[in-house]
Amino acid sequence: MSDLPETLAGVSDVDCTGLRALITGSTSGIGRAVALALGRLGADVLVHGRDRDAGAAVVDELSRTGVEATFLQADFADSNAVRELATAVQEQTDGIDLLVNNAGALFRNGALTDAGVEYTFHVNHLSPYLLTAELLDHLHEGARVVTTASAAHKGASLDLERVQGDDRYSGLSAYSHSKLANILFAAELSRRLDATGRDVTSNSVHPGAIPGSGFSRFLPGPLPNLVQRLEVLPGVTSVADGAAEILFVGVSPRTADISGRYFANQQSTTPSGAARDRDAARRLWTGSAGLLGMEVPLTEMATEQTTGTAAGDP
Repeated sequence: MSDLPETLAGVSDVDCTGLRALITGSTSGIGRAVALALGRLGADVLVHGRDRDAGAAVVDELSRTGVEATFLQADFADSNAVRELATAVQEQTDGIDLLVNNAGALFRNGALTDAGVEYTFHVNHLSPYLLTAELLDHLHEGARVVTTASAAHKGASLDLERVQGDDRYSGLSAYSHSKLANILFAAELSRRLDATGRDVTSNSVHPGAIPGSGFSRFLPGPLPNLVQRLEVLPGVTSVADGAAEILFVGVSPRTADISGRYFANQQSTTPSGAARDRDAARRLWTGSAGLLGMEVPLTEMATEQTTGTAAGDP
């Protein structure tokens, strides 16, 4: 059996010709695998990352498949850089059909970005929130937004005060908190898009624990070496498996009309109770705009639709 992500996702026969996709964090790991798979399916791809040489390599590989590919550089710890990224996308395309908010990291040491926000939360949540908000009017009808979350969200609860500085900083705890924010964001985006009549879906996805993704380099102490050794064990999620999870949500006909859900193992899955809290999702939505000093996007949504706690999926 092929280990290509598109085969693992059951979408190898999906024709993505004419589809324009922006994949953040696509110069390595699962983002790169998603970008290359989409290219093989015929999509034109905007590759994003911080490393120009790595970006050029992905663009070159995509171009050899006959699709159009462009590299766009932006540091997700810099809000101005994210705004410039959105402007570049708007200037270079007539619209986006698939936005994959995949870029993310875990930082061992506590530090604040120039916006006064903890690095992990800023990179993993605020920047995807900002980029999506900036591109809302650039998303074609029928577009899909996919946000890479994680099962690591379990055990976290939303606390917007901690992201402005915490003397008890823990890299793993901060990462878990940011992944909770990813799920809350994706679900709230879905509700607001629906309330404003937009034919755009928004879902989050757990790609699995992936040693080959490069994530392990952010872990403390001896954990990076341990995770690397796990790569050789059977049953451990591969980069291709993780990319397949994103492709399943991003281009499969089976998920075309599904929105506001959290996916794992290529099926809609119920996340933690904290990740289903609609009041928390609303606070995150408005609070994120406040942290970024911007107007709250998609404010047309009726208040009663944002409150309460869902019994099942977000």
